[in-house]
Parts: sequence; C-alpha cells; structure tokens
Amino acid sequence: MKTRAAVLHEMELPPPYAESRPLHIEEVELDPPGEGEVLVEVKAAGLCHSDLSVINGDRPRPTPMALGHEAAGIVRELGAGVKDIRTDDHVVMVFVPSCGHCLLCMEGRPALCEPGFHANSAGALLSGARRLHRNDEAINHHMGVSAFAEYAVVSRQSLIKVDSELPLDEAALFGCAVLTGVGAVVHTARVPPAATVAVVGLGGVGLNALLGAVLVGAQRIVAIDVIDEKLALARQLGATDTFRAGDSDCAAAVKEATQGGVDYAFEMAGSVKALDLAYRITRRGGTTVTAGLAHPEHTLALQAVSLVAEERTLKGSYVGSCVPARDIPRFIALYRQGRLPVNRLMSDHLGFDDLNAAFDRLASGRTVRQILMPTGA
Repeated sequence: MKTRAAVLHEMELPPPYAESRPLHIEEVELDPPGEGEVLVEVKAAGLCHSDLSVINGDRPRPTPMALGHEAAGIVRELGAGVKDIRTDDHVVMVFVPSCGHCLLCMEGRPALCEPGFHANSAGALLSGARRLHRNDEAINHHMGVSAFAEYAVVSRQSLIKVDSELPLDEAALFGCAVLTGVGAVVHTARVPPAATVAVVGLGGVGLNALLGAVLVGAQRIVAIDVIDEKLALARQLGATDTFRAGDSDCAAAVKEATQGGVDYAFEMAGSVKALDLAYRITRRGGTTVTAGLAHPEHTLALQAVSLVAEERTLKGSYVGSCVPARDIPRFIALYRQGRLPVNRLMSDHLGFDDLNAAFDRLASGRTVRQILMPTGA
C-alpha cells in the first residue's frame, strides 16, 4: 500500500529546519505485515528530543529513515501468528520491542532487550525486515516504529493495547515521555515518600519526572531549566522550588535551599553539563539518575572519590526501567484518576506541513509536547 511518511535522508542539516527541511514528506510503499507484525493506522505521534537527536546527528542512525517513535493508533491488519490483538484495537507503540526470551527480558528488563536494541540500531523491525520502500530503495525504521506516517507496520512486540475510550493524542504520550519520565522516578530510583527531588531539564520527559515525584509524595521538588515559562509550568504542576540552570551559582543556590542537596536528582536534558549539575546538587548518600541521551562522544568528568567517600549512586535509566505491558495500563489508570495529569504537557497539534518548523520549536526548548496528527483527525 501507499502511505505518506516523514523521511530523513541526511542528518546534520543546519537549523532553522523550516528552511533546510531535513524531513521530506513522501509517498512511500509499505509492505503488508509479515509474521508477528501488525499494520497500524497512526492517529497521533509526539515530537520527542530523541527524534531531534537523529535529525541533528547526536544519535547517528542509518538513512534514509522514517522518523517518529512515540505514537498511538488503530490496528488495521494482522500478520500471521498474531492472535492476542484484533483489528480496530487501539494501541500505544513502544520504541523498544522486547523479544521475551533474551537474558535481559527474562530478568524483567525488556527495555534492554538485546535483539530489540540491535534491530533498532540497524533501522529494522524485530524480525530484521524493513517494510518501507521508495523507488526500490529500502527505508529504515526509527526505533521499530516510524510513526511520522499515516500507516506503520511494526512488530507485535512494539504494541500495547489500550482502552478505546482514551483519546489517541493523549495515549501517544504514554509510549515514551510518560514511561521514561515517570518510570525513572518510580522504577529506576524508587523514590520513597517525603524524599527531596530535583529535575534538571523540563522537556516532556523532565516534566513527566516531576509529575512522578508528585505522584510518589516527594516533600520537596526542585525544578531546574533555562526557560522561565517552563519553570512557571513546573510550579503549576507541583514544583516547590525553581532555579535557572544558566545562573553561575545555580548549584550552590540549590544546595543552600535544600540543606546540602537533594536525595534524588534527575537529569533529563540530554546534556553532560546538565548531568554535571544534577550530580553536584545531589547530597551525600544520594542518587543521581540520567535519562537524557547525550551525544555518544561526550563524556562526564567525575570526582571518583565522591562515589566512595559520600556513598553516592549514579544510575542510567532507559524507558524508565519500565515493563511497558505492565506499566502503560497502570500509568493510564493513574492519569484517569487525575493523579498523572500528563495531558497538561501537550503544547500543539500539527500536520505534516508544519513538521520541520515544529522541530525548530522543539530545539528552542520553548515547547513541551507537540503532537503530529498524520491523518488530520
């Protein structure tokens, strides 16, 4: 079948993207779903910094590639062997397909699935196949999803069925931003009630981490960013303190306000400078968690002795250390109870024509979650 998709042919084109237009909206050929695969009509796809990181070259990926990895849609066709979902089911797409039988999957850590990682790195589906083509040239899949498109063929292992009453633009947020941000607090750090928490970087993932801190009952929540509007939003969502990351005395000010630093600091900006700040504002005996994806060549200079002498912990968090099949329904239930108001993070809805300009807005940091509606509905 034919479908429109946003295809990246070349990384590192210069901004503004509204002018250089790295994403080409093209009509491409989409093969039918193979064994264990599903055809989904994409109804909503969030614009995430991980997409921008491919566009600007921070996360190198094979091109041409159809981008988009945070999405929700409706099942339209089942490949052979798919028995546990049906056509017309509503689904959220997960950007790491889990095979279920590698060591990490069997340990309950599907976000680190080895076959899923290798397939994503190669630009393929979990089966190793590529279902997108144009003029006999294969087009790579982004994170096994490629959701900036009207339709996508994905592995069954990339889908979580959700209640059809949940609006699909809201459902899309649970595929990445909610899992990564809330999961980092709940699962990676296991923040206890009455802890002190700081979040450095208030994008979609960072603000979800803030919501996670509110959810678990943190008694003090410090929000840090360079943009005043985001600091104001953070206060509306439950931050007790806000600081500007660009201020030279930011770390000292946070440590003074929190009597030596916070119990848990979360770096969500994808920046080594932000991670350094998060580490410096973590108290003795505390934990620093990073879920930001910095450039692979960037390194962190760390006072190694502090890990021992201060019993510090530095942890990475991928997909919030979540089990998506378990956690997406749980987080949706909390949202519907009003305890995770993730809908307040949606900034704009847009169509294909505005997609490149939307990445300029994302790069500026002055938007939270923009939602592409591929079919305009």
